[in-house]
Amino acid sequence: MNKNSFWRDRRVFLTGHTGFKGGWLALLLHRLGAQVTGYALTPETNPSLFSSARVDQVLDSRLGDLRDDIGLTRAMQDCHPEVVIHMAAQALVRRGYAAPRETYATNVMGTVNLLEAVRLCPTVRAVLVVTSDKCYDNQERARGYHENDTLGGHDPYSSSKACAELAVQSWRKSFLAPAGIAVATARAGNVIGGGDWAEDRLLPDLVRAMVAGKPVTIRHPDAIRPWQHVLEPLAGYLTLAHRLCTEEGRYATAWNFGPDDDSA
Repeated sequence: MNKNSFWRDRRVFLTGHTGFKGGWLALLLHRLGAQVTGYALTPETNPSLFSSARVDQVLDSRLGDLRDDIGLTRAMQDCHPEVVIHMAAQALVRRGYAAPRETYATNVMGTVNLLEAVRLCPTVRAVLVVTSDKCYDNQERARGYHENDTLGGHDPYSSSKACAELAVQSWRKSFLAPAGIAVATARAGNVIGGGDWAEDRLLPDLVRAMVAGKPVTIRHPDAIRPWQHVLEPLAGYLTLAHRLCTEEGRYATAWNFGPDDDSA
């Protein structure tokens, strides 16, 4: 974990703070002494980590939609952030099939809106955009993904994450790097941990079925995915954001975050 000295009083603009990973990151940043402004929709689940952990008490919580470019830009400028961490997203594969337009509008154009807001905010030094390991073209290889593997996506959610990666790459090279702003993406797989009540998640589904005394439906029993505790990639995100601020763009690229092969 990063030392408190870097994050203490650091102004951070965090999207997605009402979600599972975003809520935990807000709590970590608060513990490290950062001044955090959150921007997100209302929590999608009841109960939620946001309410159970009283996340609204550890930051300046702004409720808003990534698709509202004016509201997003205003909230960021009010914060005067040095670091922007983008975690808000439509994060469910099955919902991507049911609502593909919404998925692309949020995950792609929402990311574009954020990058444009960064361009208009002169205090920003570093941006971390969290996408997913689903952004890769799934060629059913036995090995894990490498950062230079081909981007792709056979379903709307995965494709939207690949598109977001390409948007970040374009804004980095065209606008942000020339302005001295370091931008990176973080790609992680499945995470587990307390406070995850989302639908279509294996462990929450198992717990719900056990509590209800009903059998659980495993949607893809042959799928193989890496797992890690939620705090593991979040610690990595904070380390990467720290490096983006202190090492002049050396780390401004895409990074995978996952467990070792023998611990997944």
